[in-house]
Amino acid sequence: MTTPWGLPDFDAHEEIHFVTDEKCGLKAIIAVHSTHVGPAAGGARFWHYAKDADALTDALRLSRGMSYKNAMAGLPLGGGKSVLLADEAKTKTPELLHAFGKAVDHLGGRYVTAEDVGMSVADMIEVARSTKFVAGLPNSSGDVGGDPGPHTSLGVFLGIKAAVKWALGKDSLSGLHLALQGAGSVATGVALHACAEGAKLSVADVDEVKAHKLAERTGGKVVSTDEVLGLEADVVSPNALGAILDEQTIAALRTPVVAGGANNQLATPEDGERLQQRGILYAPDYVINAGGIINVCTEYLGDGDATLVRRRIEGIPVRLEQIWKEGAETGRDPAAVADAMAQRLIGRA
Repeated sequence: MTTPWGLPDFDAHEEIHFVTDEKCGLKAIIAVHSTHVGPAAGGARFWHYAKDADALTDALRLSRGMSYKNAMAGLPLGGGKSVLLADEAKTKTPELLHAFGKAVDHLGGRYVTAEDVGMSVADMIEVARSTKFVAGLPNSSGDVGGDPGPHTSLGVFLGIKAAVKWALGKDSLSGLHLALQGAGSVATGVALHACAEGAKLSVADVDEVKAHKLAERTGGKVVSTDEVLGLEADVVSPNALGAILDEQTIAALRTPVVAGGANNQLATPEDGERLQQRGILYAPDYVINAGGIINVCTEYLGDGDATLVRRRIEGIPVRLEQIWKEGAETGRDPAAVADAMAQRLIGRA
């Protein structure tokens, strides 16, 4: 395998830890991108990768994205991420989660974990048996904590509304067509918010059962994963895995807006410019999907309640508008503008 230093996504990570526990079958990567602002915070992803190198690339990109996300959300946290390499059956045991918790604890608070794709609140309870450096734990009524998914969904929904107002001059999603890629936790929340406001939905997911369930709940229609990005729609909303916007898919887009909750949507930095050249407004993913980490941060630091979480999430559209405004003034694409802002905030301008 190429050494991490030689990878294009390395980006001067402060620490990368490769964790192995043969007894319980744990293979994990913990990537700490930056602790310039505070302890590196970012969820743990449990996923089966075709190649170990793919897991490392994912960890590096997600970790850097968390640095940018936390900085742009105004949180006193740095950025990190962990990936647990699942087998094909995605076997997950309490022993494996405990071993992962011990690895997190060994870092002494430089990294704080929470749930991400493939992990649940119940999993975080198991991880917390081995470390205190964990968030996303069950919450009592009115308190922060628990599943960050609904908070991510709310932020994405508010970001979509801001994008629609900026690009189309509309204050509501009523009557607009949203093409949703993904039918998981975040996409479901986005769909329910959009449906309540009168949007028309097309839904695609690799799990067709999930797609049909979400379409039934929202009165939407199911489309294939091959066609969703190319649908004629007012908004295309990627809410699955990353690197789905590349030269080919961008050329096939038939929408004025791309705004969704998936991490690392652009396959390369040049793809932000490709969107701009086509006149498509892009909502940088780590800005629009910050609702979950806002909730996690407030829980972990204990510096506020659900009202503060809501107020912080409502700042997402404001930051997006600042990005779009600077982009319009400078001619740079929104992704490049957001990256430059984030880099200044973490001391890497």
